[in-house]
Amino acid sequence: MNNSIQRIVVKFGTNLLTSGSDHLDLAIMDSLVQQVAKLHYTGREITIVSSGAITAGRQRLKKSLKGKGISFKQAFASVGQSHLMYNYEKLFSQHDIIIAQALLTKNAITQRAGYLNARNALLTLIKSRIICIINENDVIALDEIEELKFGDNDNLSAMVANLIDADLLVLLTNITGLYSADPHDDSKATLIHRVNKIDDSIESMASNTRDDRGTGGMITKIEAAKLATHSGVNVIIADGRETDILLRIEKGEEVGTLFPACVDKMESRKRWMLSGLALKGKVTVDNGAALAIGGYNGSLLPAGVIKVDGDFQRGDIVDVVNQQGSHIAWGISNYSSDESTVIMGVHSDKILSLLGHVHGDEIIHRNNMVVV
Repeated sequence: MNNSIQRIVVKFGTNLLTSGSDHLDLAIMDSLVQQVAKLHYTGREITIVSSGAITAGRQRLKKSLKGKGISFKQAFASVGQSHLMYNYEKLFSQHDIIIAQALLTKNAITQRAGYLNARNALLTLIKSRIICIINENDVIALDEIEELKFGDNDNLSAMVANLIDADLLVLLTNITGLYSADPHDDSKATLIHRVNKIDDSIESMASNTRDDRGTGGMITKIEAAKLATHSGVNVIIADGRETDILLRIEKGEEVGTLFPACVDKMESRKRWMLSGLALKGKVTVDNGAALAIGGYNGSLLPAGVIKVDGDFQRGDIVDVVNQQGSHIAWGISNYSSDESTVIMGVHSDKILSLLGHVHGDEIIHRNNMVVV
């Protein structure tokens, strides 16, 4: 693995964690945790997106709860999520690694404040060397309300990779990678080691590959790869059952199918800020703040703000201009326009006394800013 690959999101699929059965395979989980632990102790920053909650819950409730439909899936997920985390806790504790849990919904992180809160929380965990295990909150994410649900953990993992500015997304499943045809049915099917562009032919190959368990499949992995690579993230699809698969990826061995990033992170970030959410306001900064932002990659502190325009809320994107009126950056604001007006020009240690609460020392943190 290239030394520039530091922050990694690893997705464990249901087929992998269950070995295709109706229960969690603790031997597989133990192997995966051991590999993650080794990467963790080399300094890599690992975040896990894990499936398996519904299967784990169905396993534990098979004698007391039987049925189909959304409410039953939600009940299985509710019971299974704690069982899944219990097993992760036991396995990671053997390596003296602290883990955290985050249950996300699409609705929560597509809202501006939710995106900011989730991003800041996950980055704090990463910096604290805590491995976060993420799953969709199936108890409240309803199938009927499509905009509230990711639909599968492949797309969730791509969203998480974008959210935390990951360098690499590894989708581990029970198949070696993307094949020219379904290897279950076609003995002549060949593994495609690298896909530089996801086009109709690639999507057609994926749609013809069978997946017998879980909500994903190869087609959702290709969808996730398209999202991630257009967010500046490299993607590898590989067979998680192969011996030391993550460690071999770390060493740079050619395994599975690689989808290199289509754009760099800065380009992707600019595109997201301009097209994902409309600009809601503008802050004018003094020359010192402009230099700190443009010359030293600094955050925008209240002391550097001299004027606030527009009506924006915490989590909205605002324009940052210098005293000459020239645009120098876009950023996601930690404070509303009213709050920013109150605290502009003061030191950060005065925020609490002026507002009665603190969302951060910065009006815009450098991690949530794109400099022109």
